[in-house]
Amino acid sequence: MLVPITTRAFAGVAMGRLIKAEMNHGDLNSPLGPLELRQENGAIVRLKWCCAPENYETPLLGRARLQLGAYFSGDLTVFDLPLHVKGSDFQRSVCDAIYAIPFGETRTYGEIANDLGASAQAVGAACGANPIPIIIPCHRVLGAGGLGGFSAAGGVETKVWLLKHEGAAGLLI
Repeated sequence: MLVPITTRAFAGVAMGRLIKAEMNHGDLNSPLGPLELRQENGAIVRLKWCCAPENYETPLLGRARLQLGAYFSGDLTVFDLPLHVKGSDFQRSVCDAIYAIPFGETRTYGEIANDLGASAQAVGAACGANPIPIIIPCHRVLGAGGLGGFSAAGGVETKVWLLKHEGAAGLLI
């Protein structure tokens, strides 16, 4: 069972003392190019398009790699990984709303904004700052009149590829 993003703990400053965060990273190849995963304190905190200079295998990174591979091969529709989004409460609430969008479905920035009592522009900015794309599927969020943006490598072309992969491309026409 996935623990909601907003309830994940993160090491930082506790009782006036700095707590050192455990961080590991690893990379994998995907149909969209090389991806780097970052783990801190038992949760995935980042996925980005590039390669890590070193690869530190951990059980969590191995699980994340297997799940991403299964997603890209069409065998996985829901990720089951501990996640932590660093950011404001609003950023985490937007990421929670995005994570809840089912595979192959989409929502608009405005729909999420209405649910959260925020503006569509604020939701768009939070969506663009999503540190764990694909796993937190910001590609499933569209503008009211079209695709909207996509801040990951490849831009909108990557967003279209992901939507086609999930069978949601009919929503683009």
